[in-house]
Amino acid sequence: MNDIMFAEETIEEASSAPWKVLIVDDEESVHTITKSVLKNQEIDGRGIEFFSAFSGTEAIEILSTVEEIAVIFLDVVMESNEAGLEACRRIREELENDLVRIILRTGQPGSAPENEVIIKYRINDYKEKTDLTASKLFSCVVTAIRSYQDLLNLEQSKQGLKKVIEATKTITKKKSIGMFLEGILDQLVFILDASESTVTSERSSCYTIAYDPQGSYEVMSSMGDHQGSKLTFSGLPVEVQSIITDSHREESNIIRDNLYAGFFHFGEDQSYIFCLAGSHELQEIDKNLLNIFSGNINVALENLFLNEEIINTQTELIEKLGEVVEKRSTEASQHVNRVAKFSYFLALDCGLPETNARLLSSASPMHDIGKVGIPDAILLKPGKLTEEEFEVMKTHAQIGHNIFSTSKRSLLQAASVIALDHHEKWDGSGYPNGKKGEEIHIYGRITAVADVFDALYHNRCYKPAWDIEDIVDLFKEQRGIHFDPTLVDIVLDNLEKYKDIVNEK
Repeated sequence: MNDIMFAEETIEEASSAPWKVLIVDDEESVHTITKSVLKNQEIDGRGIEFFSAFSGTEAIEILSTVEEIAVIFLDVVMESNEAGLEACRRIREELENDLVRIILRTGQPGSAPENEVIIKYRINDYKEKTDLTASKLFSCVVTAIRSYQDLLNLEQSKQGLKKVIEATKTITKKKSIGMFLEGILDQLVFILDASESTVTSERSSCYTIAYDPQGSYEVMSSMGDHQGSKLTFSGLPVEVQSIITDSHREESNIIRDNLYAGFFHFGEDQSYIFCLAGSHELQEIDKNLLNIFSGNINVALENLFLNEEIINTQTELIEKLGEVVEKRSTEASQHVNRVAKFSYFLALDCGLPETNARLLSSASPMHDIGKVGIPDAILLKPGKLTEEEFEVMKTHAQIGHNIFSTSKRSLLQAASVIALDHHEKWDGSGYPNGKKGEEIHIYGRITAVADVFDALYHNRCYKPAWDIEDIVDLFKEQRGIHFDPTLVDIVLDNLEKYKDIVNEK
C-alpha cells in the first residue's frame, strides 16, 4: 500500500480531556505517521488519544469495549479486500453506533468507489491516502470531531428531553401536593443524571422550600448532605439562601454557577422554591432542560392544586350534607366527622391502600343520607319504633344508594355503596339485601363498625351514651355476627386510638 507523506507543522500541548481516535490499518507505518502528526494537536481545548487496530475484526472488538470514540480512520483492504467496508456495516448495524465519524482511507480507490460506499456504508468522509498531507489530515480530523460533538450534543438534548418527559409523567402521577413536592427533588436529580454518590457528595444537595405568607421560609424536604435531618432556612449555606430569596423576589427561575432555583406559585398565596446545589457548574444543556422541566412542573402543580381544591370542596359538601341529615335527626353533627376519621384509620389498619382509605373517609359521612326520605314522625321518635315503623326506617339504606347510584364519580359511587351496605351484618341478618360475610363491601363493613361504635359512645334521641366497657362487650358479643371479626379485632387491639377518635368534639 502507498505511504502517506506529510509536511511538518507546529504542534501544541494536548489537554487533559482528549478526543478518542481509532486508527484501523494493517500497515504499522500508517499508525506511526498518523500519530506523529496529530498526537500533540489540540482541538477545541482537548488533545487526542489514539487507539490502534490492524484489522476490521480488531476494530470491532475495540469499539465494543471503548466508549466515546469520536473518529475512525479506516482502511478498506486489510484481512480481506472489503474488510473495512464490512467493519463499517457492523459498526452501524450491529453496534448501532451512528455517532462515530468514519473516514475511509484507501490506497486503492478502485476497490471501493467513493459514491457507492459513502451511501451504502454510511461513511462520513472518503480520502485517498496520497491526498492526505499533514494539513489536510488535521483539517479532516477537526471537521470530523466537531461533527461528532454536534451529534453528541443533539443526542444529549434528545435524551435530556426524554428524561424531562419521563420525569414530568412520574411527577404528575403523584396524588397529593405533598407527594408531588417530594417527587420533584428526585426528578431534578434524574434529569441531570446525577448518581446517588453525586447527590450525596460534598455541596451537592436539593431542597424544597415553602414560603409562608407571613414572610418566612420553611425547608420542607431535602436530599444530599442534609437528607433526613431537620433543617431551618437560616441553616442553609449562604449562597443557597441568596438564590432562593432572589428566585422568590423575582418570581422566576435562576441558574447561578452550580446552583438552580425554580419558583412555583399557585393558589392565592402559596409559593414553593426548589433548589439544586450541584457539585459542579451547570452546563448550557442542564440549564435548558431545567427550564423546560420547570415549565412543565408549573402547569402540573397548578392542575394538581385545582384538582385538590375540587376534591376538598366535594369532601366538605358531603360532610355538610351528612351534618344536615344528622341535625335533622337531632344527633350530633360531629358524628359524621368522627365516623370519617374512624373509617380512615380502620381502613389503613386492615390493609387498604391510602387512596382507598381517603376515598372511604370522604364518602362515609353520607352513610345515612337516605334518612332525608324518612318521615319526621319516625326519624325523630324518642322511643322504640314499632315493627312497621322500623321497616320504613330500613328503607333509608336503599334511598341513600339510589341518590348516588347513577353518578360516575368515584366519590359518589363509594357513597352509594356505603349507604347500601352499612346496615348489612356479617351473618346475613342485616338489611336491605341480607348480604353476609365478604359479600358486604369492605367500605360498608368498616363504616358499620365506625358508625355503631361512635353512636353508642354518644347520646342519641333514643338512648343515653354507653360506657366504653359496655361497648367493648357488645363488639365482642357481635364479633362474627353483626361485625366483620377481623375489623373488631383491630379496633379492640387498638382501643385507645379509636376511643380518642370518638372522644373528639
